[in-house]
Amino acid sequence: MASATDTWQFEGDYFENCNCDVVCPCLFSPLPPFASEPTAGACEVGFGFHIDRGQFGSTRLDGLNAALAVRTPGRMGEGNWSVAVYVDERADADQNAALQQIFTGQVGGPIGALGPLISTVLGVKTVPITFGKEGKRRSIEIPGSMHFAVHAAPSLNPEREIWAANAHPFAEQVAMAVGDDGSGWEDYGMRWDNAGKNGHYAPIRWSGSR
Repeated sequence: MASATDTWQFEGDYFENCNCDVVCPCLFSPLPPFASEPTAGACEVGFGFHIDRGQFGSTRLDGLNAALAVRTPGRMGEGNWSVAVYVDERADADQNAALQQIFTGQVGGPIGALGPLISTVLGVKTVPITFGKEGKRRSIEIPGSMHFAVHAAPSLNPEREIWAANAHPFAEQVAMAVGDDGSGWEDYGMRWDNAGKNGHYAPIRWSGSR
């Protein structure tokens, strides 16, 4: 069983779809990151994660998925984030505990660095999660609550994505993307429709410790 002092690391993929018009001013504007007001006033963003290879102490995390839904009432840098966490139902007890700690920010890493901005954890649910990666499209499905999907934004060379470097806390560079039709989330009394709105995706390599 993983202990409280364990370090962890994983490699995999992530994507997001927020309710901002393309391009999201939280990451690209004349102001510092997270200092601009979202284009819709509040920020409503879904995140999907797939772990190709990973380990939390002695606990392997290979092949597991997780998801987040995050809402901020205004500028992201001002805090008051509300976060819903979803953990892959295929995880055993040790894997479930590890994923919960990583994706609630309890053990450092990128989510841990954002911890001071989070005021409310709406809940942590263990659910079936399907993560899709097909060419320049990413998707995540949780029956009855989450269907987020994005595709690469159009570029001069249709074979290549538009990449933004040094812009995001989750990855060294992120592809510019757009939400598919039907992309959204419904849970905890909220319902979002992020179709046609801003998105990103990238390979990720995260690590941390308590």
